[in-house]
Amino acid sequence: MELPRKVAVVGCGTVGASWTALFLAHGLDVQATDPAPKSEAYLLKMVEKALPQLAALGCTGKGRLTFTTELSAALNGADFVQENAPENEELKRRLLAEIDAQLPPEVIVAGSTSSLLRSRLIADCRHRERHITAHPFNPPHLVPLVEIVGESDAIMERAVAFYRSVGRHPVVLRREMPGHIANRLSSAVWREAVYLVEQGIASVADIDAAMAFGPGLRWAIMGPHMTYHLGGGDGGIRHYLDHLGPSQVRRWESLGQPRFDEATKQALVEGVAEEAKGRSIADLEAERDRMLILLQLMKKGAAPE
Repeated sequence: MELPRKVAVVGCGTVGASWTALFLAHGLDVQATDPAPKSEAYLLKMVEKALPQLAALGCTGKGRLTFTTELSAALNGADFVQENAPENEELKRRLLAEIDAQLPPEVIVAGSTSSLLRSRLIADCRHRERHITAHPFNPPHLVPLVEIVGESDAIMERAVAFYRSVGRHPVVLRREMPGHIANRLSSAVWREAVYLVEQGIASVADIDAAMAFGPGLRWAIMGPHMTYHLGGGDGGIRHYLDHLGPSQVRRWESLGQPRFDEATKQALVEGVAEEAKGRSIADLEAERDRMLILLQLMKKGAAPE
């Protein structure tokens, strides 16, 4: 299977810039496009920041970057398209139809939507099967997950091979679902975290700490199913389900439905500000990225040969 060597990145915001840096660091040429004012300067700034982070992970490729405001120029000769337009269904639907009309049918078009349905986004496309959703987690160059949704097994197989070639960990959904997998899991946890704030159970900082220093540590190693498998001791998941499953049901029944009323919003805003302790968004992002790099280096070191 011949892997793409020239990628068109359509949309150069946070996600698009991160994808661009990742592709460049794996030696791929990138033709980037975005009609927004100052988008080129933003892209270059973000890539400059991301490349040393990728080098720390061993990704030192020297792909060539070109930028244009013209979509057709970015698509010209591309082997793969990574679309990252704003999360607006009408906009994405129109853009994908335009991309579809300009490319040979064998070129894969991957959309970075976090919650929109692929079937609706490609409704106006002629070559439907070559379109996939390839949802990353932010920032894509430091978080390996890519969630893939499509209708052609052959296309998805090619996409999986491509994303693996740039160090990602693709997972394939058997059918589309709003929010895919990871965003739904994240939303479920955050819903309960908001409910705990709303009910005055604990501070925002302590709720975050309970996750970061508890299940979050285990979930960085293995997912919830395997975690509970180990929770069953020698009997594994069967023992857990038979003996501790009822306690899970009792907790499920007590989970809350928080309201985003003004009081809850204000409690969240004040709680986050208290937890941040004056650190800026840039400072917090730098701390997050540093830890993401260390986590990945540890996971690579622990992986079997």
